[in-house]
Amino acid sequence: MAFRDSPFQAIKTPLTWAAAAVAVVVAVVSVALLLTDHRTATHAGTYGAARGEFDEVMEPVTNVLSAPVRWLSGVGGATGNYFFAVRQNEDLKRQIKELQHWRDAAIALKNLNLRYESLLKLRTEPPIPMVAARVVSDARGPYSDARLADAGSNSGVKIGNPAMSENGVVGRIIGMTKGASRILLLTDVASRTPVLIDRSNARAILTGDGGPNPRLDFVRGFNSVKDGDVVLTSGDGGLYPRGLPVGVAARDYRGVWRVRLYSDRAAIDFVRILIFDDFSQAVSQADLAETSLPPLSKDEQAQMEAARAAAMKPPPSPVVGPGGAGAPSAPQAGLASAPPASAAAHAAPTTAGPAPDKAAPKAAKASGRPKPKIPKGAYRPDEVLAPAPPQASDQPQ
Repeated sequence: MAFRDSPFQAIKTPLTWAAAAVAVVVAVVSVALLLTDHRTATHAGTYGAARGEFDEVMEPVTNVLSAPVRWLSGVGGATGNYFFAVRQNEDLKRQIKELQHWRDAAIALKNLNLRYESLLKLRTEPPIPMVAARVVSDARGPYSDARLADAGSNSGVKIGNPAMSENGVVGRIIGMTKGASRILLLTDVASRTPVLIDRSNARAILTGDGGPNPRLDFVRGFNSVKDGDVVLTSGDGGLYPRGLPVGVAARDYRGVWRVRLYSDRAAIDFVRILIFDDFSQAVSQADLAETSLPPLSKDEQAQMEAARAAAMKPPPSPVVGPGGAGAPSAPQAGLASAPPASAAAHAAPTTAGPAPDKAAPKAAKASGRPKPKIPKGAYRPDEVLAPAPPQASDQPQ
């Protein structure tokens, strides 16, 4: 039905009444806005008292009106928790089973480790003292990556001490003064860090190349690194303690193994410098160079004395034979009756040629060559010479 056909068409509101109604509505809205204004510049005066009265009146009304909203919010949260309670329960049960497995494994490894230590009498590493420092500046470049910390020799820091953030190893100290020290980061091109793969215990060298992820060089073993393997410091060379967290292994697009450093998870603002001395650095080098022998035991001393007494014992006296003092004994007599070596040498043939070859004449006849003639009295190789007569010096006296 059109408006002109409705019974309200005949109703006509005077213009004055309409303007008055609009003015009243605007005034009410303005007063409400003024009363609900909470700016601190209008606390004083009558307006402040009026606003206080208005707030006091509106407080129970607002509380009543907001109660259903709060109730509906609570009902919605309870409904959501009810619908997702089954899934949460299953997740919690699975986590509990996994944690129980790791708890049992940890207890078993702890007991096994204690048995090994007691069996091998291993000496566990003592706790390492640390110095907290704040990083005050950094030096970045294509061939440099270092930090400057506000702790130096006054705090006990030495060159070579490792530095760690709250996430992992950062680097090591390469220079220091009384109140500051320079940290060479693992990503610097001059950084070389001995590390190990936690899963396979394979050794490698973490080499910085200026990029965010240093590479793994000289990896020992076949297929000893996989994606996601945890990389720790190996402690080889006494540069770092063993077992400090470094990062996670990952392969780049060229197939080179690299390490995503734990220290890159957050900005390096604070570091802990480990006052670490390797066992080779802690001992005295003069004591290691000592060449004195350890003391002998009682058995070794007795053996040494017996050997010394046997060496100082005089030789035995000559044995007197049955013929008197000048007569030799039986063994000596047998030796004396033997001819001298010179007489035996003269008794033997002075020259002995090779044995005659009986097959030589037959070979000569077969070849057709004439047999050579040897003059009378000449030496022939197949002839054995007679012994020479004894000389005057060999005659018995």
